[in-house]
Amino acid sequence: MAISEGDTVTIEYTGRLDDGSVFDTSLESVAEEEGLAEDQPGRDYQPLTVEIGSGRIIEGLEDGLVGMETGEEDTVEIEPEQAYGERTDDRVVEYETDEFAEMLGGREIEEGLEIQTEEGLPGEVVDADDEAVTVDFNHELAGEALTFEVEVVAVE
Repeated sequence: MAISEGDTVTIEYTGRLDDGSVFDTSLESVAEEEGLAEDQPGRDYQPLTVEIGSGRIIEGLEDGLVGMETGEEDTVEIEPEQAYGERTDDRVVEYETDEFAEMLGGREIEEGLEIQTEEGLPGEVVDADDEAVTVDFNHELAGEALTFEVEVVAVE
């Protein structure tokens, strides 16, 4: 049965950047080989199950799965527009240091600090001094073309 919108699909996958480096995978053996397992201790590597059309995965991967069948393997190449979008300057925000420190409730402000807005938008402090703090709210994969090696395990 070919995958179509509304189907629940289970896949094994490995996501790579243009340089071939792996940024995510469902396969523990790949995670260990690529050093991801060290960065995510305790993660349970297992197939991903999603409903096609639910918006739970990036648009380009959803589109690439449509038409595939159980047991089929393919490589899906996704441009930034159908992944996490392009990096934009309007998603980089500057705050006054005192105001930002107050929002953090006493946490130390340093470059690399990951934060989350009340709306759930993740950001990273990319610059901080006595005057200002700059936070980048672009997704870490924004602007990246992605390649997924996928295997369809089940379609319901």
